[in-house]
Amino acid sequence: MNQRVKVLIVGAGPVGLMAACELRRRGVAADIVDAAPEPGTGSRAILLWPPSLEVYRDLGILEEARKRGVGVGALSYHVGGATLRLPLAPTMAPLILPQQDTTELLQDELRRLGGDVRRGLRVVGLTQDQDSVTVTAREVDGREVTLEAEWLIAADGFRSTVRDLIGADFTGAPLPITFLLAEGRMEGDYDAQAVNYYLGRAGVVLVAPLPGGRVRISGAVPEGTELTDETGQRLLDERGPGGLRLTDLTMNTLFTSHERIASPLRAGRCFLAGDAAHVHSVVGGQGLNLGFADVRNLAWKLAGVLDGRYAPHILDSYDVERRAAAEQTVQATGRMARQAVLSPVAHRIRDLAMTLMHRTGVLGRRMPPLLSGWLITYPDTLFPAAGKVPRGLPRPGTRRPKWPLEPDAGDRFQLVTTGPDGGLAGSQGAALAARLPELVVHRHRAGGADAFVLLRPDGFVGASGPAIVLPHAATALERLAPRTT
Repeated sequence: MNQRVKVLIVGAGPVGLMAACELRRRGVAADIVDAAPEPGTGSRAILLWPPSLEVYRDLGILEEARKRGVGVGALSYHVGGATLRLPLAPTMAPLILPQQDTTELLQDELRRLGGDVRRGLRVVGLTQDQDSVTVTAREVDGREVTLEAEWLIAADGFRSTVRDLIGADFTGAPLPITFLLAEGRMEGDYDAQAVNYYLGRAGVVLVAPLPGGRVRISGAVPEGTELTDETGQRLLDERGPGGLRLTDLTMNTLFTSHERIASPLRAGRCFLAGDAAHVHSVVGGQGLNLGFADVRNLAWKLAGVLDGRYAPHILDSYDVERRAAAEQTVQATGRMARQAVLSPVAHRIRDLAMTLMHRTGVLGRRMPPLLSGWLITYPDTLFPAAGKVPRGLPRPGTRRPKWPLEPDAGDRFQLVTTGPDGGLAGSQGAALAARLPELVVHRHRAGGADAFVLLRPDGFVGASGPAIVLPHAATALERLAPRTT
């Protein structure tokens, strides 16, 4: 049986489901298959940082996610008897939502968009040419099915079959740290509106609220630790403030992590996303968010190529940009994970440094943006650098909450100009939007320097600078069109 689709997605975890939803809401017929007969269950990845919540908003499922989840108002670091509490602005505050709820929300949205998951279909072969990808899959009864697609997105997890079939390496190594993860109810006094990090002399233990009055605790444990119902309680007693009691366990497990990034992330007409593309330490709750950011990066480009808005070479940027994001995340989460197993001397130095950074405000300025993903940067791929960026403007390749996207622009670039009405930047911006209406929308902010910021459809800054360099950005933008307009 041969079936041909525009985009085939392999793997119906949250990242694969998000890819299907993001493409279908753009009018792309994306089909999704998964080897498992039923969706995954359990809380698993729970932290959704604001850039991911923006995608939920765009899909129209954010309100329901907030009803099911728990909002977090602060990060609290308990160091040497003191509490360093970092209140979180809305642009920095995560939502705690069990992965099972995320899966249900995305599956429901996919059905509303006219799609569904075809389950019990395991990919066993893959070939591709210049025009298509052909996948051989096997049903549970052993029958083989041939699926043809113009493009393929592999979101089939850490042990990705597609990654192996396209010959991609998965470079890296296991992280030599064992973690405990336990969930239940908590008796005692703790900040239920915050993610709490207790930095005790014996190590670190995290306490985070879950929906329904439950909590999650996690921390690094010595190699060879025996797992019992009291293991989590021992961590709380050794590292916590005292007086906390973990009861009614619903999860209790030990696990290890890897630090790996696939190469390449794109091979011909196949793309790797989520855990198929990269894995890292669980510290900081970045994994699902990194996968959703893969989808956000790819969806507007792939849909734009399919509908003729963008030239196919725009897809070359996916590997470069998402590799940079993965490398930065692996480095940051690995550094945080290793903080959990410091020597006594290094432990004291860390505590003193954090206390000083809190007093000076550095901790509050640095840690929330780092965890929420606003510090990820892209290299100059779509828009080559055109000189120094004036103070006050965001740098190309960055993403800033102060420069949000307008919701009515679709997948077009958003050009924001500043300066006097009728000035050079505003005039050039209006002319560019009139010349390339399918690629760019223009809005002007009166006042300030004669300058511009060009925002990509995924919110990253494509280019910025004084008005005199706007023609350079316009030329680069024109090259993204299928033909010069």
